[in-house]
Amino acid sequence: MHSSNRAPPATEVDVFSALANPVRREILVRLRRGPRAASALAQGFKIGRPAVSEHLQVLRKARLVREEPRGRERYYHLDPRPLSEIETWLAAFDKYWKERLAALDVLLKESKGNEST
Repeated sequence: MHSSNRAPPATEVDVFSALANPVRREILVRLRRGPRAASALAQGFKIGRPAVSEHLQVLRKARLVREEPRGRERYYHLDPRPLSEIETWLAAFDKYWKERLAALDVLLKESKGNEST
């Protein structure tokens, strides 16, 4: 994980940036089922294989996938470890919203109690 005041190296891509694109998110969903060849991953998208390859490169630079050469094909494997950075970031918001909803629940119960008197 990078400190907040330091940019990632040029060869690395920020996990948040990598996940910002819906094609890259869909590629990760497909890889949850197991390793896939680049050609298989490209199927079903409305973009060409070169564009899918560019998305795979971004995911690789973000360390979300790893590449395995098998003969003439390249297989991609999901590496979910960098997602912990997002989980950590979201945890603060989870705590915030749980506290806010608990406060709202108290307020609504107080309001309902005041209506019945």
